[in-house]
Amino acid sequence: MSPPRWLLAWALLALLELGEAKEDAACCGPIVPRKEWKAQASECSQELKVPVRYVVVSHTAGSSCDTPALCQQQAQNVQHYHKQTLGFCDVGYNFLIGEDGLVYEGRGWKTKGDHTGRSWNAMSIGITFMGNYMERSPPPRAIRAAKSLLACGVAQKALIPNYEVKGHRDVQQTLSPGDRLYDIIQEWPHYRE
Repeated sequence: MSPPRWLLAWALLALLELGEAKEDAACCGPIVPRKEWKAQASECSQELKVPVRYVVVSHTAGSSCDTPALCQQQAQNVQHYHKQTLGFCDVGYNFLIGEDGLVYEGRGWKTKGDHTGRSWNAMSIGITFMGNYMERSPPPRAIRAAKSLLACGVAQKALIPNYEVKGHRDVQQTLSPGDRLYDIIQEWPHYRE
């Protein structure tokens, strides 16, 4: 039995940390599919009209994870909270970023999320970093994973080329994405307040 793709991707990312990975806008990095992180079935049916202009970056403010096994469990925890406690049709985010340097598929590129409120959900992709980034920053491999995901969104025509990145706090009254992560995304070329 061969190892799951996400495990191979994680091993590759660990090797790439020895040297800075070169970004290629046409090449999408590994995204852990829902099936591989054992997501519950989605009950969502509302499509997101792509390409969208906005990306909203948040943090879960919960536990962080730095291995594929821990991040799989954390993605399941977030989904369980969103479905069972909040009554959402699925995990609210389009994508979740782990400190293991992998991207976990939430609702994906084409399904409207439940991450930022009624008006923003309909016109944005919601990506969240799993963890609390008020007093500490995500590791570089998580930041690289997020940047690779954004390049992928443009390459797949889910994001317009001149998309805008917003912090969750820019569009709702919240502390998300945390002070340290907010400082980081404000330096990204597509960030707009």
